[in-house]
Amino acid sequence: MSGKLVSESVIVDDPAEASQIHNKGSYGVPQSGGGLKLELMEAIYLVESDRLSVASDGSPISAADLLRTGHKASEGFEVRYLVYRELRQRGYVVKTSSPPLDFRVFPRGGAPSKTPSKWWVAAISERSTFDLGALLGHLDRTSDVRKGLLLAVVDEESDVTYYEVKRVVPKGRLGAVDLSSAHEGLLMADRVMVDAGHSAVAIHGGHFFGKMIGQALQLSLIEATFLVELGALKLRDAKTNKPVGLPALKKRARAVQPDFDLRLSTFKDMKGKGMVVKTGFKYGSHFRAYEGDPDKSHARYLVHAVPEEYTTMWPEVSRAVRLAHGVKKEILLGRVSKKEVEYVGLSRFRP
Repeated sequence: MSGKLVSESVIVDDPAEASQIHNKGSYGVPQSGGGLKLELMEAIYLVESDRLSVASDGSPISAADLLRTGHKASEGFEVRYLVYRELRQRGYVVKTSSPPLDFRVFPRGGAPSKTPSKWWVAAISERSTFDLGALLGHLDRTSDVRKGLLLAVVDEESDVTYYEVKRVVPKGRLGAVDLSSAHEGLLMADRVMVDAGHSAVAIHGGHFFGKMIGQALQLSLIEATFLVELGALKLRDAKTNKPVGLPALKKRARAVQPDFDLRLSTFKDMKGKGMVVKTGFKYGSHFRAYEGDPDKSHARYLVHAVPEEYTTMWPEVSRAVRLAHGVKKEILLGRVSKKEVEYVGLSRFRP
């Protein structure tokens, strides 16, 4: 099949050839008179596949020349082409999408004239910044039209890794914390100790706060702050035996952990959703969250509390997702705003 480069498109004039190309893969847009207009990405892929030859002013143009043309015309074209090429090789019909998303991907056997698209895809370089706010904007757009959102991240070796993105509402099976009596604890440097006896058992029992060390209970500063705010715990300083109020406790906690308020907001929100929440330090996250008794089931989520305008580099995200997958858990980013905590789940995906 032969086509000619016109600006940033390739035109196939012969009606028979145009029909053959379009019918086998839904490439291009049919033109009046029987021709076909191909986007540059489509043309490059067809040239690579030896299904099309392209010329300009009578001179043949290679796939590499066409890729260079795309690079000159559009920032990030080569990254998008790698994703387009990979999805086409997997057998999907792929069409470009309106910015800021890059592609609409149809289910195998589907096509624009037959079926709705299955996913909307954003093509991303591993060198780019992970912007959670922008990602949620993408998620809103795809949710409004009932599509799945895939992030296609291209690494420096031109391999593509896909991430499925979803909003998640974690939910556990625990009821409210028992507030029938206030217990006492001793504030140490970065934890709280509750002496052996009824108090230790009562605090640990229903919601699995802290960890029993011998007959005594040790609480994290986040757990202790949560319980003090509820009125279920009163503290004294372990050195001076003087009472420690909530402001002093939070001041101590912030000195030990600068992002304490961020973590506390996420902790409180998950507790309000009935979850058992424990430290996620061993897994490189802020929390691990259980839907029920942690002695009878594994944590379902690893949760990282992040600010509203959270950005990071993609290798950090990739590492967190890979680790969570390796221990059979879901990674959630808990985005803390003034109004709420919303959770975004990321998982490796193979289209």
